[in-house]
Amino acid sequence: MPALITHELAALHAQGIAFRPATSITALDRAARKAVTARGERIGYDRVVIATGSRAIRLPVPGADLPGVQTYRTLDDVRAMLRAARGGGSAVVVGGGLLGLEAAAGLARRGMKVTVLHPVDWPMERQLDAGAGSLLARRMGRSGIRFAMPAQLAAIEGEGRVSGVVLADGKRIAADIVVMAVGIRPDTALAAASGLAIGRGIMADSGMRSSDPDILAIGECAEVEGRSIGLVAPALAQAEIAAATLAGQAAQYAPRADAAALKVSGTLVWSAGDIAGEGVILRDEEEDRYRRLFLREDRLVGAVLYGDVSDSGFYLNLIASGRRIGRHAAALALGPAFARELA
Repeated sequence: MPALITHELAALHAQGIAFRPATSITALDRAARKAVTARGERIGYDRVVIATGSRAIRLPVPGADLPGVQTYRTLDDVRAMLRAARGGGSAVVVGGGLLGLEAAAGLARRGMKVTVLHPVDWPMERQLDAGAGSLLARRMGRSGIRFAMPAQLAAIEGEGRVSGVVLADGKRIAADIVVMAVGIRPDTALAAASGLAIGRGIMADSGMRSSDPDILAIGECAEVEGRSIGLVAPALAQAEIAAATLAGQAAQYAPRADAAALKVSGTLVWSAGDIAGEGVILRDEEEDRYRRLFLREDRLVGAVLYGDVSDSGFYLNLIASGRRIGRHAAALALGPAFARELA
């Protein structure tokens, strides 16, 4: 898939970068300052950047290893879902987050009867409030996707291959394929084998240095001052900080208000910041639009947009800047056209 390639091989060579595909590093010999490959090759280093990403979580329930049960993380996972969808049938997607809803929509478009299991009363609870989440579930329901919420997966059934799932309340749902989209876990195997400090991820400071200052960690594998990430934008920001650190420059990674955007079944949703607590709501049932803004101490700290996300940049700037809202609070939900001084 050429669109996924961010750096052409020729461009890497032009920068003096030696690209070694299909080369797995199994350990870092920190005393000898050598990276050890799976083939036993030892590659010398001055500094190392670990960017091993994360692994999809597979729930430890009975039947989780049956054929037809898979995670949704890699291109191979997508290909497996496409093959399963050719025969139609039923699919159960475990997890109503970003990836789970994308998987459900894709399988439904290919003719499968899809049920989404989610432990919370509405999908995407980390990005959406209950109002926007319920509207999204209702919209996806019109495409034939069913939701079981709240629901807990207890077991997966099948003789030689998955045939269905069992919920904690005893209910059974038939399934020819089960897709687990229940989150990720930082891939810390290399760091652990190399004796680096591990928390949830590879523990790193604001300069992206691990417990060994000559070894840096960035992206989903890292835990920076107690926080792990799962989005592209902060991972790229961490890469910039790591590059500055390697160059001997003083740089610090500071988490920012990154946004999450999703388009499923033709519906746009967007959120950013802290979306807990009370918020100002603007809802248009006829146009299927919704927005909720979260204010604290005269500042916008979070926002949820559903249906119409054209003002997302305006709200993200307000969240990131921490500007006081003042007399514009009453009109803020109407957007920058009604709060011009804040735009």
